[in-house]
Amino acid sequence: MNVLRFSDLCAQGKAKGQRVFIRADLNVPQDADGRITEDTRIRASVPCIQQALDAGAAVMVTSHLGRPTEGEFKPADSLAPVARRLSELLGREVPLVADWVNGVQVQPGQVVLLENCRVNKGEKKND
Repeated sequence: MNVLRFSDLCAQGKAKGQRVFIRADLNVPQDADGRITEDTRIRASVPCIQQALDAGAAVMVTSHLGRPTEGEFKPADSLAPVARRLSELLGREVPLVADWVNGVQVQPGQVVLLENCRVNKGEKKND
């Protein structure tokens, strides 16, 4: 059985200029002030994100954080601390985009972090 890997697509130049959506597990623990206390999951996502960027893709990353109430965004549910840490690890700005369900602007060679996907209505029912 042949398995087509993302690394294969990148090596073949097929990711260049394409929009790449990465659903990562960036659900990291935070202290009471919203500071990340352990970033293993973020660091584990960096190689794939960097590979997509290096391949010339327009990269959109999303994750959930905690267990927010669907359709009710609260600041404590924000991926803002994750965006800051991801920016540090990638050595580039990683803008956080809210209200992204109807589309997002991202250019090849850029990366954006899409706000907590579990806040979106329909997320629980995969709608």
